[in-house]
Parts: sequence; C-alpha cells; structure tokens
Amino acid sequence: MNRVLSILVVLSGAAGLRAAGPATVSFENDVLPVLTRAGCMAGSCHAKSDGQNGFQLSIFSFDPDADYREIVHDAKGRRIFPASPDHSLLLLKATNTVPHEGDKRFEKDTEFYRVLRQWIAEGAPRRLENESDPTGIAIEPATATFRKGETKQLKVTVSYSDGTKRDVTHLCEFTSNDKAFASVDHDGKVTAGKVPGENSVIVRYVDQVAAMRLIIPPDALLPADRYTSLPRVNPIDDLAYARFQELGLFPSEPCRDDEFLRRATLDVLGRLPTLEETRSFLADGSPDKRAKLVERLLGPENRFDYADFWAVKWGDLLRPNTQRVGVKPVYLFDQWIREKFRENTTWDAFVTELLTASGSSHEYGPVAVIRDKREPADMAEFISQLFLGVRLNCAKCHHHPSERWSQDDYYSMAAFFGSMKQKGQGISAPISGEPEYWWFEPGGKVTHPVSEAVMVPRPPGGEAFASIDPKADPRGIFAEWLTRQDNPHFSKAMVNRIWAEMFGRGLVDPIDDFRDSNPPVNAPLLDWLAKDFAEHGFDQKHTLRVILNSRLYQQSSVPNEHNVADQRNFSRSYRRRLSGEVLLDAISEITGQPEKLTGLPADARAMQQWNHLLPSDFLDAFGRPDSSAAPPCERETGGSVVQALHLMNSDGLQRKLAAKSPWLEGLVAKPAAEVVDEVYLRLFSRTPAENERRIALGHLGEKPDRTKIEDLVWSLLNSAEFVLNH
Repeated sequence: MNRVLSILVVLSGAAGLRAAGPATVSFENDVLPVLTRAGCMAGSCHAKSDGQNGFQLSIFSFDPDADYREIVHDAKGRRIFPASPDHSLLLLKATNTVPHEGDKRFEKDTEFYRVLRQWIAEGAPRRLENESDPTGIAIEPATATFRKGETKQLKVTVSYSDGTKRDVTHLCEFTSNDKAFASVDHDGKVTAGKVPGENSVIVRYVDQVAAMRLIIPPDALLPADRYTSLPRVNPIDDLAYARFQELGLFPSEPCRDDEFLRRATLDVLGRLPTLEETRSFLADGSPDKRAKLVERLLGPENRFDYADFWAVKWGDLLRPNTQRVGVKPVYLFDQWIREKFRENTTWDAFVTELLTASGSSHEYGPVAVIRDKREPADMAEFISQLFLGVRLNCAKCHHHPSERWSQDDYYSMAAFFGSMKQKGQGISAPISGEPEYWWFEPGGKVTHPVSEAVMVPRPPGGEAFASIDPKADPRGIFAEWLTRQDNPHFSKAMVNRIWAEMFGRGLVDPIDDFRDSNPPVNAPLLDWLAKDFAEHGFDQKHTLRVILNSRLYQQSSVPNEHNVADQRNFSRSYRRRLSGEVLLDAISEITGQPEKLTGLPADARAMQQWNHLLPSDFLDAFGRPDSSAAPPCERETGGSVVQALHLMNSDGLQRKLAAKSPWLEGLVAKPAAEVVDEVYLRLFSRTPAENERRIALGHLGEKPDRTKIEDLVWSLLNSAEFVLNH
C-alpha cells in the first residue's frame, strides 16, 4: 500500500492528477490572491530575497510563472498532492497541521482553504481554458465622507478582459495612507479617526491598484457664504476654495505688500529685493502693483537672475558628477541649462533637445546626461522619474510593490534608448579626459531579463510603438509622445514641480511619485494646471504668472483657527528655509563681500556654481546635495542645529561684516532711526515694528558706530525671519 501511495505522489508531482470535468479555479485570479492575502507572498515571508526555508515566491505575485514552478514543480512536486489534496504540504503548512514557522494562515473550514484544495484537486492547472485577465478594479464607495470614528465597509469589484465582473473584496489587501486619519482592517472596513482631514485607502488585487478617498470634516462646517465672498483671481482660487469648503478649512488673510515682495522675488529670482525695489514697491499706491511686480520679475530685465536660480534647481535633478563624466561635459551642460532658462525655452523643446542629444561630450552639453546614464535601463528610469513623475526603479527587479508597474513596463521604456552607440573614453579622468561620442544607430535592442524577449518600445501607461520605422530614432518618437498637448503625464509632472517650488510641497508629494496609491491633495486643481500649462505651450513663465497672481499664493503664513493644523492643503503659506545658495548670496549682497568660490570669477554668486564638488562649508551646512549622489537629487529643506551654529559662529560671516562695505559704512553717518529703518528694509523688505524699533534704538544709542550696526545686522541675519521665506 505504501508503495502504491509513493507512486501516486510521484505521478501527482510530475504530471498531475486531475478531477473529472473542466478546471474552475484560476491560479492567477484565485490561488495567488489567496496566498497574497494570507501573507505568504509578503517580503517578510516567502517573498524575501532568498525565500523562506527553501520556498521562494515573488513579492506581490509579480512573476506568476516562477510562482507556479515553485509551488507545483519545485522540490520534486512535494508541495501539492492532487490524489489526496488535504495531504498537500501547501495546505498542511498553511493550517499549521504540520509545524509552520509562519504559524496558522487560515482554518480548514474557510474559503481560502476550499479554493486551494479545489485547485489542487483539479490538477493544479497553470491557466484555465479561455481564462480572462483582470483589467481593473473599482472601489465602492470611491469617495466618502465619514463622521469622526465612523466605520464603513468597502466593496471591491474586478473587471476582466471578457467583460465579466466579480466581487473580490475578500481577496484584496487594504492599506491606509495615514493611520492618524483613518485605519482599515484586512476585510476592508474603514474606521475614521478623530482628526478632520483627508486620507486615502489603497486597495490591491493581484497587480491591480486603486485608491479610495475619504474625507473627515470638522464637527461644524463653515457657512457657504464665507467662501463665496472670498476674492478670486483665477481658477486656482476657485478649485482651492472648493477643497477648503469640503474639509472645513478657511484660508489665511492676504499677506502684506512687503511679504509679497520678498516672497515673490525669492521664489522667482532667488534673491532679496534691492533697497530701491523695496522702497519703490511699498510707495506705489496703485491697486495693480502686485500684478506689475509679477511682470517685472518675469520680464527680460531679470532673465539672468531667473536663469541662474532655476538652473540650480534643475542642475540638482540633471547634472551628473564631474568625477564620473568629466569637468568639461558638466560645465557645458550647466551652461546649456542656463541658456535655456535665459531664453525661456518651453519645456517641450527643452525635453526634446535633451532626450535626442547626440555628438561629442566636449562640444554639446546634453550629451553629458547620456554619458552618465549609459545603460538604456538607467536612462529610462531617470527620464521617467523626472518628466513623467513615475518611479520605475522598483520594477527593474520585480513588480512595483504599490503600483501597477511591472518588469515589462520597465524594460519597454528602456527600449526607447537601446539603439545608442558610443566611441571614446567611457569614464572620464577627474580633470579633463577624452571626449566621448554618442549617436543613434538602428539595430539596438533591449531584452527582458527573465523571459529574454526583445522589448517593443512602450512608455509607462501607454501603448506600444510597434510600427516605429527601424531607421527612426525611438528617442524622438518618445519625445513626441511625451510632449503632446493631450498627454497628461508630462504636464502634471511639470506643473507639480513648479507648484512645489512656489509653495514648498507638491500637490502630489513626493513630487516625482505619481501613482494611484499616492493621489494628489487636490486632483481637480492639478488637472486644471496641467491643461492650462499644455494649452499655453508648456511655458513655465505662464504658469508662474498664474500662480503668483492667485489669491492662494498671496496668503499670509499666519494661520487662523480653521487652518492651524493644515500642512498639506495650502490653506496658508508654508514657511520655507532659503536654500544655501540663496542665503549665501543674500549675506554677500548685504555685506558687500562676494563669496570666494573656487573655479568662478571673484564677483560670482553662489547661484552660478556649476559643480557640487566645488568646496563650500556654508553650502554643505545648508543642504547642498551630496556631490557623489546620482541625480535626480532632492535637497534636505529642513533646519538643523548645524545651520544655526554656522550662522552664529561662522568666521566667514564675521569677516564679511567687519570688511569694508559701502552700505554699512554709509549707515554710520545717518541718524539712528534711519539706520534701523534701512536695515529692516534691506533684510526684511519692511520697516520695524514699534517694539523692534525701540530695542534697536536702545542698542545703537544716539550716534551709531560701525560695531553696533554690525551687531544689529548680525542679530537679524540670525533670525528666523531672515532665513525663512514666509
């Protein structure tokens, strides 16, 4: 009898013993969701990099073929026993009938057990005859308003390629984006927290991901007429107020003229207003003076300051390390970026020129990017994150853990960059090195690392470009698709970056992480901004003009009782620390002492630095990106003890204050009251309050001397008001 049983075991592992009749249980649509929901395919269990106890599954079942081989054929097929399904090791372990390190995953009398048992009894087929694939999931309710502490049940329905639908709530994974606002259990029951606000619950079924939006309003909403009476300049205000009304938020009061002048000048040009600009603006009594200031800031007279400031921002995202690609290529690339901003090159033209670059790394700046991102996969990952807001890096090795992106998406994107050829020195010497030449040549290919299939170029979320002329450069085809006016991905990614620079955080945050499981805080506003941006030719200055003129941008940073806890919906202006370059240039301008920067002219500004390897303790203390980090580099924008101590104890700052300065020396001859007013105007773009004036005059005395003036300036340079843009 034992010999017969052994033969049956061998047969069941090798060929499978099927029950009579057609199979009904799908491996991908039933078995894998059960194992995923039971936790077997989590990164802490059998989906670890080396598996668990010789049994390895793919995380989130991203590789069904490998999972099938592991379950059915690995270890001589010992995990399933179609002749006697209840004796299958897969079930014995999951029910802890046989000791299992993962403990009991489900009971014998559950649907999970019955599904797995039925699949095994049917011979454990890989696919059913005419099996349909999931095409999407829908959540009911997709959006809901909750009372504090209220619980509601979600329902998840999957649609299949044959048009059928099915309730898969019991097979889904549920995650709350912020448990302080709401929690969700394994069965999809959402419980609201006690704090008013907005949250998302992420739902995943196999490789389908969707988000449910929930709103927890305050106990009492404000009357509608409070919002209808608010001033509105453009649709930004309309869409923001609609969200505020929904959440029970109320915007702060408008900022003062001096606040607007300082904030807008810093945000657009990266510098403080001059003393003359401040006096002129504050003295202007015309009702449209803010709009006129916006036009001046964006006008040709400020194009060099504008270009240097925005080139630094995009240099962080694009500029490679000189030790990897060489000094000359990085310098040429930096100059190319600055030239594009001086000319106000539209973003479709900018990106197209960057993506289709060819030639010598010693002659044409954008080639430095290709020289740095040498592999097609690296270039695809880089471009996708920058200009689509899609982080594909997880999909290089496995299915994205919280999105729909697969290895197919990753390597299909890489196929756009698979036909580039090069000659010359690949890695440059630290100083100069030899040039490297890059060009398009038909015939290149990118293969899938698992299936080894040759990948057809396809952008994430788009259709495959199967009809590409083999003689045409796929990069140009991709650039044309990317910058089409009806392509929302590019427009949304770009306006989200612009918005983040002006408000301190994006409508989608992090700014380059667009996914269903990370929805925007105001989707209608993001949609409108993207549409407006595309309709106006991808002109950054147009979008800046719209933002700057909006009532939303011109709010005070002082909260009111209705928005004091808001940190993500923009119901007030968020205070932001000035970047290292802006702060260093501001101190240098005030003291009249330019910073001596290696590799730049004596009167150069920190904003003109083209290489993060150039030494500067000040810039390192204030969040300059690590010079060895690969772009895109996001800066650390928070304050620190190091920064405070650096300003208070910096020998460099003391030398600047003590050196010859026409402005500081000119103050000595003025009455104390004029000195105080001028110092405050120069540093804060405002006159001092009465208590500030009294303290400053008490320090200066009747006849100010240079030392006392230096002390006053030093104390204000160390204030939060100076180092923050508010």
